[in-house]
Amino acid sequence: MKIKNIKVWSADLGNTKPYTIAFKTVDDVRNAFVEITLDNGITGLGSGNPSEYVVGENLTQTLEALQEKNLEFLRGRDIREMKQLTYEAWQKFPKNPAARAAIDIALYDAFTKFLNVPLVKYLGQKIQSMPTSNTIGIKNVTETLKESGEYLKQGFKAIKVKLGKDLAEDIERMVKMREKFGYDYAIRIDANQGYDSQQTIEFYQKTKHLKIELIEQPLPAKAIQEMKALPDNVREVIAADESLITPKDALELVKPPRACGIFNIKLMKCGGVTQGLKIADIAFQEGIDLFWGCNDESIISITAALHAAFACANTKYIDLDGSLDLGKDVVKGGFILKDGMMHCSDKPGLGVELI
Repeated sequence: MKIKNIKVWSADLGNTKPYTIAFKTVDDVRNAFVEITLDNGITGLGSGNPSEYVVGENLTQTLEALQEKNLEFLRGRDIREMKQLTYEAWQKFPKNPAARAAIDIALYDAFTKFLNVPLVKYLGQKIQSMPTSNTIGIKNVTETLKESGEYLKQGFKAIKVKLGKDLAEDIERMVKMREKFGYDYAIRIDANQGYDSQQTIEFYQKTKHLKIELIEQPLPAKAIQEMKALPDNVREVIAADESLITPKDALELVKPPRACGIFNIKLMKCGGVTQGLKIADIAFQEGIDLFWGCNDESIISITAALHAAFACANTKYIDLDGSLDLGKDVVKGGFILKDGMMHCSDKPGLGVELI
């Protein structure tokens, strides 16, 4: 079953809730899209949206990598060569993880449609459903409480809060959230490299009674040795994000003393499902929990991340809210979200189709 055609385009999906994190404000959402068509008419869809600050790739570079001349190696190839095709994509685009992710996801979608099974079933489903967090950007206390209340009313059972600009206000936001809404939901925080070691320890000590579920990337990405020097109880609740791009990074993080107790895997960082699962395997061998995250992304790549996450027994958290505030999308279908719980559909592949 051979690949007949490959189509690439981009679209601004819009953002109904612009937000601020420690290093930027996000107010538009441009994604790259790949559609692979097999000679029997089956199509596979992939998408990518890089974070230049994290991986050094912007969308212009993603689209340049996905030019027709660079994708000729796929044309005429048998989709049943999946592992070889994803390997060649990894070799061909070493500095373009979002481009690789778009190709990788499209290949998996086409292949599992060809097999007539959902991607998660092909990978080996371990998890049926899980609550996703919904994310609040850096805001003052009043705005944080207002948005938290909205998400809880919508049925979300976990809220992730962006911090990292003002430690005292960060702690106050956590205290006020628990005072107002109690403990019947999970709080996760993401400092986006905004703290130093002492601030990280102080935040942990002053909020541990609030049962904060995890602390995502408090220290700068390159500060691996500083992470390893943090107290054991602090490191165990840290989720490495910007420090974890590739499987090689994962190996560095687990060298004793390990730098964290949680890995945050994003398909846009590592380059798709194939590389994400390699990171997940390293984590599994070392007893590290998985936390699957995302950028602002189409339903296509969010669904791919969910299928990969649910194929890993050590997945403990998901933060796959990247399509929830889009103004529009190019597909329908994909993941199922009800009362804050995410499920995979039983449709072949990713279960998405172009609108």
